[in-house]
Order: sequence, then structure tokens, then C-alpha cells
Amino acid sequence: MTVTVNGIAVDVGQWPSAEVATVRELLRQRAVVAGLLAADANDDGVIGAAIERLLVDEVSVPSPAEAECRRYYENHLKEFQSGDLVYARHILFQVTPGVSVPEIRARAERALAELLAQPDRFAEMATELSNCPSGKQGGNLGQIGRGDTVPEFEQTLFRLDAHGILRQLVKTRHGFHIVAVDQSIPGKTLPFEAVRDRIAERLRSEVEAQALRQYVSILAGGAKIVGVELARADTPLVQ
Repeated sequence: MTVTVNGIAVDVGQWPSAEVATVRELLRQRAVVAGLLAADANDDGVIGAAIERLLVDEVSVPSPAEAECRRYYENHLKEFQSGDLVYARHILFQVTPGVSVPEIRARAERALAELLAQPDRFAEMATELSNCPSGKQGGNLGQIGRGDTVPEFEQTLFRLDAHGILRQLVKTRHGFHIVAVDQSIPGKTLPFEAVRDRIAERLRSEVEAQALRQYVSILAGGAKIVGVELARADTPLVQ
């Protein structure tokens, strides 16, 4: 498959899909236009940092209002319980200084796709691929309570719909995780005041994801893309 963005060939081989590779090239080109990246830059770390800065500068993500947070709380009471326990497994693709984050993500995405097709290989792949000591036990983390792990990992484990091998990677300060939730044991409902900040961050993350999709669709709408289809919007970006 030959993919080009505004006449520039895209190397899709190192990415989970041609769509992901195309989006990255769109963002790279926009970073160049915005003066955040030299046109001839080819270091993945430099390009990634420029794209992150671009998104901070150009994608507005408003904080959720108090009423929105309370409405979410009232509609999802079962998610906010003390004493909750889960039994989970994971495979960690660790991000360390000097490594290519896009390459690590791509490896993790490929492994996740394999596991979703062959879930009985989880222990085997954890032993082979995980950078966590739990890999020697097939990725088994045992019993986990709230507060036992980093917040971004906990948020995923205790989602109401978290069961089995999750279909998306979990990103934490340690790297990218493939996660399987084997059992959830609910506790007692926490008061709104105790979980307000957690809800606000969750809602903000959802708004951010939507804003990023819209931003990419606007970029795609103003670009000449050959070889792959992306959702497009006609609203122009401010130059």
C-alpha cells in the first residue's frame, strides 16, 4: 500500500495501521507549519515532542462544570465504591529514556491485536514480552484494591465495563499496558465530594479525545491524502 499526505510518502510499516501512520504525518506537517519543528527533522523523539506541543497549543479542552460532574456521578454510582477489588493481569511495554515512544506503542498495539484474536496466549506473551516482574507469572497481578496502583491504571481497572482483555492499551507513567480484568468485587458507594476530581479528569479525557478527533478531521479536510481514508471536516484552521 502506498500512502501519501500532501505528496509526502508515509512509511506505514512501523505503525499499527495506515490510518495511524497517516494521522502522525498530518500532525508532523502541521507542526512544521506552526514553526514547532524543522521540515527535515527525522528523530522520532523530536517529532513526538513537537506534536505534543502542537496539540497543547491548538486543541482546546475545557474543564467540565460541577453540574456535569454531579450528573455523571449520579448516573454511574456503581463505579464509585470503596473497598472494591479486582483480579487482573497485564503486559507492560515499558517506556524508558531514549526509546522511541511511537515504536513501543506500535509493538504494544500489535501484541494487543494478537491477544484479542487468541486470548489464551496471554500468559505466554506476558512471559515473553512484559517488562514487569509479573511477566514471570503470566502477567498475574493478583488482588488489587483502590490506591494499590498508579491512578491512571486504577481508573481503568475499576471501570464498570472493565472485563476480560481490554480492547485498548492503557497508558501510564510506566509505559503501555495490555490489561485483562478477570474478576471485580464491588464495595460501598463513595460520596460525590470524594470522587469529584476523578470524575472531572475522566470527563476531560473524553472531551480531549473528541477534540483530537475533530482536530485531525480538520487537518485531513485540508490535506491531499492518497491511499487511505480518514474522516474529514471542512472547517479551516487559523493559519
